[in-house]
Amino acid sequence: MYKIRVILDTKEDVIRTILVDEHINLEVLHNSIATAFGFEGQEMASFYKTDDEWNQGDEIPLFNMAEAGEAISMQTCILKETLPLENDKLIYVYDFLNMWTFYVDVVEISSEKRDDLPQTILTVGEIPEEAPEKEFVADKLEGEEDEDDDEFDIFDDFDFNEY
Repeated sequence: MYKIRVILDTKEDVIRTILVDEHINLEVLHNSIATAFGFEGQEMASFYKTDDEWNQGDEIPLFNMAEAGEAISMQTCILKETLPLENDKLIYVYDFLNMWTFYVDVVEISSEKRDDLPQTILTVGEIPEEAPEKEFVADKLEGEEDEDDDEFDIFDDFDFNEY
């Protein structure tokens, strides 16, 4: 059994702790998280692998989008294989139009077996009416210049409408 803490990426504390069976796939986890936060689970969603600092990695989409059918999806990823250790993490994005973003963290793994799973055992805070605004900031690549150091600055004084 897994105890998983799910935190909405917002200024206010909006947290759910859920218990799930270790043998479920990530699609069941997706539905459990959506239900715990009051969503119907009808929107597109993805999990993203992450490191301990929450840096986003490879995507695990809700559906297999590859033509050959061999790509990864939530159905093909088993929880205990995807998150084998306590403190393993995922980023979960629900509804790509609104970009509800959650931090998923394995709090505890136990050998206890229960028939009443999945189950929400802790609810903190209320989900806001609208998804929080996302600010996308890219890291500067090595050797990349600041926008202020534009090589075309010499043309700023020209009025191209004159020609």
